[in-house]
Amino acid sequence: MIKRLWADHRVVAVALPAIVVVAILVSSLALVDAAGGFSAAKTPSPTPTASPSPTDSPTPEPSPTDTPYAGPTQLPLGWAYSDLDGVATSIQLAHREPLALMVDDQKIARPQSGISSASIVYQAPADGAQDRYMMVFQEGTSSAIGPIRSARPYYVYWAAEYKAVLGHFGGDRTVLRTTIPQNAANIYNMDALSWKGGCPYRRVTTKPAPHNAFTTTAAMIGCDVWRSYPTVYQNLPTRPFTGDTAPDLRPASQNITIKYQTGTIGYTYDRTLDAYLRSQDGTTEIDPANNAKVYARSIVVLYQTLQFVVTGESAKHMTRPDVKNIGSGKAIIFQEGKKIVATWKKKTATSLTRFYDSSGKEISLVRGEIFIQSIPTDYKVTVW
Repeated sequence: MIKRLWADHRVVAVALPAIVVVAILVSSLALVDAAGGFSAAKTPSPTPTASPSPTDSPTPEPSPTDTPYAGPTQLPLGWAYSDLDGVATSIQLAHREPLALMVDDQKIARPQSGISSASIVYQAPADGAQDRYMMVFQEGTSSAIGPIRSARPYYVYWAAEYKAVLGHFGGDRTVLRTTIPQNAANIYNMDALSWKGGCPYRRVTTKPAPHNAFTTTAAMIGCDVWRSYPTVYQNLPTRPFTGDTAPDLRPASQNITIKYQTGTIGYTYDRTLDAYLRSQDGTTEIDPANNAKVYARSIVVLYQTLQFVVTGESAKHMTRPDVKNIGSGKAIIFQEGKKIVATWKKKTATSLTRFYDSSGKEISLVRGEIFIQSIPTDYKVTVW
């Protein structure tokens, strides 16, 4: 089992024999089932016969204290930097096909599982004054991800940046009839409400429907194989990354709050850990999948226009949210206790969203988990 690390300066590996890794995975999944966590999905879902390979096994997210600052070190043989968040890990995990999962953020759905192990987490407004997450996994793994919910067009455009497997429970009329079909070459669709797409999903007994659909990275990967989806990254463009600044050059503290309509997201910078502890409505966020605190290494705030469009889904002409995430606009990047006023640019639906400073230079993100907070211009961001 490989210990996942944040910065390019720090490379530590703890390896277990492959047979032991697989045994650990099997036993951990058995414990979830024994506890009554998963029951059969309501949609037809054939069980894949492919067993997870050693590279599919859980790689626990380390505590920030596992990564003290050190001088530059060359990566060991067989290691590489992951495509999505720049983390040093095994080559197999570094270039694994991304999994983009739509995740609920209604209060009854909290706390969300898997959030501490994702490479990139998107949060944006959704229906009914709610918001929603999309968690994108590459090198990280999780024994539970969810609750899984429906897709919206702008999340498809984000998933298309990585040509990711998009995991979701249906979606609105526009996303199902137009956006996903038009982007069939740019994502790998894993819709739970189609009989093949239902493969990796299960209903838990600990939450009420519809907030009880869950999956795992191992289940998603097994279903990718079953559906003949790719298991490696499709050689797409990546963002630039950088290692940690020396501790004595970091600011002592920084606090950030971002107010959504259903709650306030907080980030508290820790100079020693060089990471931001994440909170929801003033309470430290804990990932139920591994009981770990949630840390961000880079926080990207995107100011993006929010509109509501008529979809024709009902006689009352239901409206749905539409976040304009193609084009350019103002952004703020927080990392290592610093605030960088920036500009975001996404040229097309499939283009990678990039971030530029006031001189026009692309900003390098610190290696590690990235939180992308999309907000309308009238949402409040407080920094102190």
